[in-house]
Amino acid sequence: MIASAEIGQRLTIHALLVGDRLNTTNLEARDMISTTPAAFRVQTGGIAVLFRYGVTVLIGLKPDEATAFLTALKPRITSEFTRYEEEATELELCDGAEDIVQPGGPICVTAFSTDRLLIVADALAKSTVLAHDERRVAAVFDIIEPFARELAERGRTPRDRKAMLKLIGNALLVQQRVSGRVAVVEKPDALWDKPELERLYARLEDEYELQERVEALDRKLTVIAETAQALTDMIDTRRSLRLEWAIVVLIVFEIVLSLYQILAGKAGH
Repeated sequence: MIASAEIGQRLTIHALLVGDRLNTTNLEARDMISTTPAAFRVQTGGIAVLFRYGVTVLIGLKPDEATAFLTALKPRITSEFTRYEEEATELELCDGAEDIVQPGGPICVTAFSTDRLLIVADALAKSTVLAHDERRVAAVFDIIEPFARELAERGRTPRDRKAMLKLIGNALLVQQRVSGRVAVVEKPDALWDKPELERLYARLEDEYELQERVEALDRKLTVIAETAQALTDMIDTRRSLRLEWAIVVLIVFEIVLSLYQILAGKAGH
């Protein structure tokens, strides 16, 4: 909990997707406030929350403090991104009976409790990952479009089977992150101990459209996988047809050569 908070006070929360994974093992901190996810107070008075799927959420840290923390965090980052995906929001301590998530505005909470901070951090972290994956899927669609246009306009399939396999690989990676490591549709562990905060998390889910975005990603990933598979099958079929023609030509050539040898032998006698 943030000490000595007053009505109207605000906290800035930044979520940053820094890499493919964050190593949270053997993390020793005197001011650890949670193990799943790993969360602890930093020396400057703010809170850091680390998610294994590559997101760190910084609560109440100033820009220079955040920079110093991220620099110290680098040894724990696997496959660090050159450009961090980032989302931010503000928490405001409001004088009310319940927590309110205002569209486009600060999130009003009745207390800066640890559980509330972890729940907001969880929702913001998932939204940040989804934004990154949405961008990756959009890039894959940009690659598929020229192939589909060439097939529609000229009836030609792409010749680069390797590019198709890369598309399938990218789709599988995004699908693994969304459904496996990130588990966007799963609720944060903090709700097990504080079921009364279910409404706050539900409102955060609606604000960031977590469920809808996951479903949209799944549909797009299905389209990508089916399209790439169809194009790959076309390429394989074309290759098989060429191979069959090559075999036919070789057989015909062998027959002609055999006939020539037979005729030449008879002519010699």
